[in-house]
Amino acid sequence: MRKFLFFIDELSTWVGKAFAWLILVLTLGVSYEVFMRYVLRAPTTWAFDISYITYGAMFLMAGAYTLSRNGHVRADVVYRLWSPRTQATMDLVLYILFFLPAIAALMYSGWNYADMSVRFREVSIFSPAGVPVFPLKALIPVTGFLLFLQGFAEIIRCILCIRTGQWPQRLHDVEETESLIIRERQQHQAAVETSEKGAGA
Repeated sequence: MRKFLFFIDELSTWVGKAFAWLILVLTLGVSYEVFMRYVLRAPTTWAFDISYITYGAMFLMAGAYTLSRNGHVRADVVYRLWSPRTQATMDLVLYILFFLPAIAALMYSGWNYADMSVRFREVSIFSPAGVPVFPLKALIPVTGFLLFLQGFAEIIRCILCIRTGQWPQRLHDVEETESLIIRERQQHQAAVETSEKGAGA
């Protein structure tokens, strides 16, 4: 079960980090537009489209990654005072009552929305450049599917916590622990080598 949960975490992490590179595209696009507009007095026709498409793609595809890191905003004034079992029970109820129906609606309506956009090869109406927007809209059902997968993993975590009384580890917790152990081993080995050199001298 742990391997299955880590696999979903790893998938969400890989997708989130891959799409995070769009921040470079967004930064270069906006910088180029600022240079063209204010230095050369020749603004581009595509800058606005590129900025909302890249930002929108990052926003959509970061949802599952953020959920895998337990990083979404939570009003936890009372929540953090509860025991792990109570937290898991509340999370499980909320996932079943609100999360799953919302994600199902996102996938269903997003599929229809994306399908229509792809079939018409939809382009932006905000500029004469005619920048294609159908690839962005095609990401909507993909986002829903990734969120569903990660939500399923979170539901399993809730059930495990209710059974054991402790939250199971997340992938990034394991990675941080492994990094800490490796760093400590390296420091210990360096200290041993230094003491051996000192003794040999």
